Amino acid sequence: MRDLLKAIVGDSKHWVELRVHDRRALQILVRKGIMESAAYRKNAGIGVRVLVNGTWGFSSTARLDRPGIEEVVREATASAEKSSSGRTAKIERLQDCELAVGDYKSGDAEELASHTAEEKTELVVETEKATRESSRSIRSAMCRYTELIDEKWIVSTDGADAHLEDTKLEFAVSAVAGEGDDMQVAYQGIGVTGGWPDVFRKWTPESMSDHVSRVAVDLLSAPYAPGGRATVVMNPELVGLLAHEAIGHTVEADLVLSGTAATGKIGEKVASDLVTMIDSGPALIGDRSAGGVVLVDDEGVETGRTVLIGHGILRSYLHDRETAAHFDVAPTGNARAWQYDDEPIIRMRNTYIEPGRSSYEEIISSVKNGFLLKGAGSGQADANAEFMFGVQEAYEIKNGQVGRLLRGATISGDAFEVLSSIDMVSSDFEWAIGSGHCGKGQAAKVDGGGPFVRCEVVVGGR
Repeated sequence: MRDLLKAIVGDSKHWVELRVHDRRALQILVRKGIMESAAYRKNAGIGVRVLVNGTWGFSSTARLDRPGIEEVVREATASAEKSSSGRTAKIERLQDCELAVGDYKSGDAEELASHTAEEKTELVVETEKATRESSRSIRSAMCRYTELIDEKWIVSTDGADAHLEDTKLEFAVSAVAGEGDDMQVAYQGIGVTGGWPDVFRKWTPESMSDHVSRVAVDLLSAPYAPGGRATVVMNPELVGLLAHEAIGHTVEADLVLSGTAATGKIGEKVASDLVTMIDSGPALIGDRSAGGVVLVDDEGVETGRTVLIGHGILRSYLHDRETAAHFDVAPTGNARAWQYDDEPIIRMRNTYIEPGRSSYEEIISSVKNGFLLKGAGSGQADANAEFMFGVQEAYEIKNGQVGRLLRGATISGDAFEVLSSIDMVSSDFEWAIGSGHCGKGQAAKVDGGGPFVRCEVVVGGR
C-alpha cells in the first residue's frame, strides 16, 4: 500500500496528502435485559487533501486501487482550484517539520483476537444482568463493550510515509435506581488503548457493576447538596474533564483564531503555580494505556508532550501544520480525522494536570468545610472557559472527615479562575475520561485525568 501511495504522490504537481484508513469496529450493547446491538462493522477508504493556490481541496473514496485514488486526487485538486478564486485569506505555507517514516503500533490487536465475540457478548450480558438484579431498587441497567481496530497509511508530498496500527477498547456500565417517581442514575466507563487486560486493570466488570448499583441506590436517600461557593476536592475524573472541556478547547489554535478565553495570552499567568497542564500523544505518565494515545497524527506528524500551562503560565496552543505556520511555532501533532472521509482538524489527545506533592489524606484533612467531588455527569463549556458540569458523587467534608453522600450537585465557574484557586495537588495520578468520544464536528477518542486537587468553585444544589 505504501509503495502505491508514494508512486501516486510522486506523480502529483501539487502538495498532496494521502491517508488510507481501515477500521474494524465491534459494539455489544445490552439494556434492560435486551440485546440492543451486537454489530461488527468494517469501513475502509482513502481521504485525499491537496493544497492548490493557497486553498485546501479534499475528496475521499472507498476505492483503493490506483485508478480510484488518482480520480479522487483529481477531484480534490479541481475543488481547490475552483474555490481558490473566492478565497481572500490564502494559506501561505504549512509549517516545516520532520514527518513520520516507518511503522507505529499502539494497542494490541493480536491479544484482543484471542478473546472471541462469544466471550465478549457473554460478559456484557452477565454484567448487565448482575447490575439489574443487584437490588430491588434498580429499575434498569446498561452494559456496553466497544472495540476499534484501526490501520492507517499516511503518505505526503513532503515526506510522510507512515504505517499505523491502533486498538482502543471501552467497557461501560450504568444503573438506574428508583423509588416512586424519583430516579437516580450512576455510570462507570473505562476506555483504553491496548488489549483485553488493560481495560480491566483498575475496574473489573464485577466492581463496576457493584459500584454503579450502590451509588444509584444510595443517591435515592441522599439529601440535596447546598449551593454556593465552596472549597472542594476534585477527583481525577473531574480534573480531566475540566482540563479537556473547559481549558483544552480554548487552546485549540483553530478556535483561538476565532477568539477564545486563551487568545493572545501566551506567556501570561492563567493558573496557580501548582498547575502544569499537558496534552500528549503517547501516555507518558501513569497507566501507559490511556484512551487518547496517538503516536502519529493524521498529517503524519509524530506526537509528543505539549505543555499547555507550565507552573501557571500559558505556554502553548494546540496546532496542526497550518496554524503552526500562522503562529510560527512547531506543529504539536494535533491534526486528527475520525474516519477516512473526514478532514483532519485540531483535536486533543490525552489532556491532564501533572501530579503534585501533597497526599490525598493531607488534602482531605485540610478541608474544614467543603466537598469531595467524584465522577462527572452531563455538562457544557464554552470558548470563554465558562463551564457547568454535573457531579455524580458529592460528599460532605467536615473538619477533615469525609461524610454523607449528597445528590444533585453541579459545579460551575470560569475555568481559569478555578485553576488559579488550586492550592493543593496530590501526588496521585489517574487517566479517567477515556470512555466515550469528544465531539467537534466529528468524533475523537481522547483521555484526560490528573491528581486530586483542592480549589474553589461554585457548587449548585437543588
